[in-house]
Amino acid sequence: MTTTLQITHTTGFSYSSSVTDSFNEIRMSPLYTPQQLIRERQLKIEPKPWSYSYIDYWGTNVTAFELHEPHDRLTVTVNTCVDVDSIPARRTQLRLDEVGRYSDRWNEYLELTPAVSPGEDLGDRVVEIAAGGGQVDEIALAVGTLIHEEMNYESGSTEVTARAQEAWDSRKGVCQDFSHLMIGALRLLGIPARYVSGYILPDSQAAVGEPVRGESHAWVQWFNGDWFSYDPTNDLVPGELHVMVGQGREYSDVAPLRGMFTGQARSGMFVSVEMTRLS
Repeated sequence: MTTTLQITHTTGFSYSSSVTDSFNEIRMSPLYTPQQLIRERQLKIEPKPWSYSYIDYWGTNVTAFELHEPHDRLTVTVNTCVDVDSIPARRTQLRLDEVGRYSDRWNEYLELTPAVSPGEDLGDRVVEIAAGGGQVDEIALAVGTLIHEEMNYESGSTEVTARAQEAWDSRKGVCQDFSHLMIGALRLLGIPARYVSGYILPDSQAAVGEPVRGESHAWVQWFNGDWFSYDPTNDLVPGELHVMVGQGREYSDVAPLRGMFTGQARSGMFVSVEMTRLS
């Protein structure tokens, strides 16, 4: 099944007074993948800057730009039309005691950084799940279900700088926290795991042509001989309503917009995502 989605992602900063030099990076452009075909993409930045684009080390599309004129607002809008195929994820027979052969190749996706470290309590429970050995996919899916069942999704409950263990201790968080927790739990077992950023159409019954408030979203991929995608927030394998934008070790590798400016002003960020099913 193929779904065509129109996505309008608008974000930026407003400043309490005029600022001058501004240097920024955006990671808001969906990727070409076997599941995704980009029909059309438009990027608009106001005020109009000097910019250039590249693909970063992790494989994400990046646009870097600079502004060297006074401004009190910066607005970035990315419009994308994308076809998304629902291709069944491929489970494999790779066993937990075999995954170590890939540790050199994917060592950067095995590091337990403060952002993803699951802490002692979740770590102990994950080790129990894996105690009997078994296939990587079976163990990883069990870990994902555990996190989904124990955690409560609560919008605004954490900041982007929150650590996974803090979210686990409070048993609440957003998709970033669910994903960081699962990544850390899998890495604890020696399973390479990475963070995926993107969008999700929240209403699967949305009518064709009806704009709905979309969401920036995050999920996980683990290595089973290939990369297997899983959404721990919703306890499901991503399908035609998920659109992949970036991938990396954790959120900090795929932040949609980051930058700095010269000036004494205070800044406030704004974000909106609108999604429309076209077919």
